[in-house]
Amino acid sequence: MKMIHCIIVDDEPIARDLLTSYLSRIPDFELVKSCRNADEAYEALQFHTIDIAFLDIQMPVVSGIEFLRSLRHPPEVIFTTAHPQFAVEGFDLNSVDYLLKPITFERFHQAVEKARERFLHAAPGQQSNKKPNYIFIKQDYKFVKLPFAEICYIQAERDYCKAFLNDGRSILISMHLKALEELLPEDEFFRIHRSYVIHMDKVLSIQGNTITLGDIEIPIGANYKENFLKKMHL
Repeated sequence: MKMIHCIIVDDEPIARDLLTSYLSRIPDFELVKSCRNADEAYEALQFHTIDIAFLDIQMPVVSGIEFLRSLRHPPEVIFTTAHPQFAVEGFDLNSVDYLLKPITFERFHQAVEKARERFLHAAPGQQSNKKPNYIFIKQDYKFVKLPFAEICYIQAERDYCKAFLNDGRSILISMHLKALEELLPEDEFFRIHRSYVIHMDKVLSIQGNTITLGDIEIPIGANYKENFLKKMHL
């Protein structure tokens, strides 16, 4: 039985606890993370494959609808809210269902079965192909979308790393290079040195133990060179 991975996004602890309890009674639905706000939900989507989000609408800073609209490849969504006036907008966003608080288990179960039907009738591979072409990185007190295509290369900076972009800007990221590398698509990025990960499409030339990206030269580590050349079909 294929597990369906879920997150709960709600700023009310009681609401999160209730939905967690309900989900524990559904055999093939697995709760990956219970999130207090959109920031925690962005992080969950960045680190996990999420099939369904149980999403509150009225939340501080970023509402559930704003959160959903910000996602290029959103999971299926079941809205959970105390505000019926947003129902039309919720269904316009192709949500699976719209649950009004207080939510009974019977009504919750109906929504879950609708979601299950979507998965059963989805085209083969449809869910697994929903891979975003960006990541969200934390800057100050918010998460900022960073498209992969805008990254030229990434350099380790002790406990952080720095992404150098096509337009010459650089962004400091609160993450070790190894952790960030695991979030990047393998067909686009490659680690060529213990301190560097590069976007392979940006490589202009390779000479000896050096590659050129634009007007930047970056060393190729001895332990990485053989695999890098294979990756570049050289």
